[in-house]
Amino acid sequence: MKTIQLKLLLVSIFIVSIFPTPIFAQEDIFIKEFLERLESSKSYLILVAETMPEDQYTFKATPKSMNFAEHLMHISWAMDWHSQSLMGGRKARDWNTDTELQVADKTKKEMIDKIDETFNKTIDFIKNFDVDRLGERLDYFGQSRTKRQILLLLTDHITHHRAQMLVYMRLNGLKPPRYVLFQ
Repeated sequence: MKTIQLKLLLVSIFIVSIFPTPIFAQEDIFIKEFLERLESSKSYLILVAETMPEDQYTFKATPKSMNFAEHLMHISWAMDWHSQSLMGGRKARDWNTDTELQVADKTKKEMIDKIDETFNKTIDFIKNFDVDRLGERLDYFGQSRTKRQILLLLTDHITHHRAQMLVYMRLNGLKPPRYVLFQ
């Protein structure tokens, strides 16, 4: 009896050891840390959007700039494009005809709800993304970038537009919400 148990144990160890990756998926540290950062970014951006009065959503620093609302919805559109289209392979939305992620006639609340929804969809997409594909390369505006780099570029893009929104708040005499770390 002990011989059979020993043989079963040795066969089990052998089977587990021949696979190059673990049978049970391990959490990828890059994805874990990235999602923590994205969740913080979401919370901070929503706080920024809630703090700006709705009547100032049309404010822009210069005539050629995006206004506050356009920056907010542009972040939503870019998250959707980076995750669902560029990384996920879904056909990209047409910025000229698809108004779901544009300001259109949305209220402040509707825009905040839409940015929250888009962050959640992006977070779910990344949670379920096959980490073995992070090294795949894509064309990113003429540059070859890995999908890991695409995720980092997405967070840079969010930060870039949110920073402009913070300046718009200052230009309107408002104190932006205190900076939140890890985003």
